[in-house]
Amino acid sequence: MTQISLLFQDNELLIINKPAGVLSVPDGYDDQLPHLRSILEPEFGVLWMVHRLDKETSGVMVLARNPDAHRDLNQAFRDRQVSKKYHALVAPKPEWREKNVDLPLRTDADRQHRTRVDHIRGKPVVSKLAVKKLFQDSALLEIEILTGVTHQIRAHLRAFDLAILGDDLYSAGLGPQPATTPRMMLHAREISFTHPATGARHHFTAPYPDDFREAYQLLRSTRDPDAWI
Repeated sequence: MTQISLLFQDNELLIINKPAGVLSVPDGYDDQLPHLRSILEPEFGVLWMVHRLDKETSGVMVLARNPDAHRDLNQAFRDRQVSKKYHALVAPKPEWREKNVDLPLRTDADRQHRTRVDHIRGKPVVSKLAVKKLFQDSALLEIEILTGVTHQIRAHLRAFDLAILGDDLYSAGLGPQPATTPRMMLHAREISFTHPATGARHHFTAPYPDDFREAYQLLRSTRDPDAWI
C-alpha cells in the first residue's frame, strides 16, 4: 500500500504531502485504481475531498474529516481565501525575475485536451510567477495561483514558451529539455487557509520528494556562474 506522508491532523482536517503517481479522486474508467480516499480512509475514517492535484503532481493537500469542515473549506476556496504556491523546474531559463500573468484560459482547447490562452472564450485566470533559482538552461519557479483552472500553471508557462521538466504534453515545439525526469516536476509547496473550526490562520509546507530533489541537484550542477539569483 502506498504510504502518504501526514503533515497535520485534528478532528476537522487532514493535511498530507501527496506523492506523485497517486490519484486524488477515483479514476473515471477504472474505479479500482488506488486513490487518496481509498488509501487513507481505512486509517482515518471517512474523508471529504476539498481540492485535487493531478496524478503526476506531488505536494500539500487538505482533506476534510466532517461535512461542516468540507463545506467551510469549499467556500474558502470559492472565495479565494486560500493561498496556494507551487514549485516547478522549468526550461528554458526565463529572462525575467517576476511576472504576473493575467491571461484567459480555455480548457479542452485542442485534440490533446490541452488548456490554451483564449482571449474570446477563455475564463479569467491569474498566476504569479517568481524565479527562485536560475541554472544554465532552466530555473526553479514559484507559482502562486489566484484562480483555479485545469492545467492553469502549465498553460500559462507555455504562453511564454516555458515548460515544466517531464511535461511532454505542453513542451511540444520547444527545444529539448536539459534533463530527463521520471515525471512532471511540479510540486504543491505551500498552502495557507483559515481553520474552519478555530478561525486561526494555518500555513503548511510540503517537503520536496526524492525525485524532485534529485532533478534540482542535477540542474544545480549546471548553474550559470553569471546568474543574478
